[in-house]
Amino acid sequence: MPQSKNKKLPADPVPRETELALMRAMLRVRRFEEKIVEVYGAQEMKTPVHLSIGQEAVAAGVCLNLKREDYVFSTHRNHGHLLVKGAAMASMVAEMYGRAGGCSGGKGGSMHMVDPSVSCLGTSAIVGGSIPLGAGAALASFLRGDGRISVSFFGDGASEEGLFHETLNFSSLKKLPALFVCENNGYATNSRLCARQAHSDIARHAGAYCIPSVIVDGNDVLAVHKAAVEAIAHVRSGAGPFFLECKTYRWKGHVGPDCDHLKGCRPKEELDQWMERCPVKLFKNALLKSGVLSVPVLDAMLKEIDAEIAAAWRAALAEKMPLPEDLYKDVYRQGIF
Repeated sequence: MPQSKNKKLPADPVPRETELALMRAMLRVRRFEEKIVEVYGAQEMKTPVHLSIGQEAVAAGVCLNLKREDYVFSTHRNHGHLLVKGAAMASMVAEMYGRAGGCSGGKGGSMHMVDPSVSCLGTSAIVGGSIPLGAGAALASFLRGDGRISVSFFGDGASEEGLFHETLNFSSLKKLPALFVCENNGYATNSRLCARQAHSDIARHAGAYCIPSVIVDGNDVLAVHKAAVEAIAHVRSGAGPFFLECKTYRWKGHVGPDCDHLKGCRPKEELDQWMERCPVKLFKNALLKSGVLSVPVLDAMLKEIDAEIAAAWRAALAEKMPLPEDLYKDVYRQGIF
C-alpha cells in the first residue's frame, strides 16, 4: 500500500476537535453519495453521477484546511470537495434533479457544480479542466496580492493531458499560490494506470517543473490532513506551487451507482482488498479505540447527518423546473453588449 514519499510528514498529534471534524466530513460525504445510489434507480435524477465512495479522505483531509475565500476547482467527481468546502447541500441536490434552484440553475447537473459563496468557482467534465482554471485563479490572487490560494483536484488520467504539463510549468515559473491535488485511484475510466504510464507515481512529473511534492496514502485521512497542512502553508507563504498525490481507490464504476467489476472492468479481488481499507471504517475504528470517539457520539453524528441529507432532498424536490425561456441565460455574461 502507498506510503508517504519525498517529504517526511509531521508526527505532531492532531487535536481531538480536528479528528472529529475529519470523521464527520467523511461520514457526510459517504452518506450523501449513498443516498444518490439509493435513489438513482428511480430514474428521476437524470444527470450522470461520478461517485467518490472510497475516496472521502482526500476531500476531508484537504478542504477542511482551507479558508472560505480559498478557491477550489474540481472534476466530474466533485461532490466530496464541494460538500467539505461548505457548498449548500440542498442546492447541489436540486442541481442533480435539474431544478431551477440548483447551484447551476438546473442546467449543469452533477458534473458542473458551483458555489461562489464558498469560492467553489466551478467543476469541469473535461479531463484536466480544473488544472488551468486553478492556475488562472492563483494568478489573479498573485496579481491582487489578496492572500488567497487556489486548489485544483484531478485524477491520474489528467496527467496525460498537455495542459497538465503546461500549467505546472507556468505555475512554477511564476511561483503561483496553487495547490495541485491528484487523486490517483489507478484508473482513467476503465484503463489501468499501469497500462498507460511507465511509472505509478504521478508526483514525479512535478519534480520536472521544480515543484515540491509529497505522495500519501489517500485512504489515511490523517496522512492526507498532515500533508495538506504542510502543502497549504508552503503555498500560502509565497514559495510557489505544491503537488500532493493521494493514492486511493473508487468503489463504484467510472460513472453511475453500480460496481463495474460486474461488467468485467476490474477484478473483484482488487475491489475487495481496497474495501477492506475503507477510509471511513479505518478512521472510525481508530477513533473508537483511542477514545476520541464513542458509540453514542458516532450515533448522534450519523443522525444529524442523515437529517441534513433528508432535509436537502425535501428542499430540492420542492424546487420548480427551469422555464424554457431561461434556456440561454448564463451562457454569456449578461449586459456586456
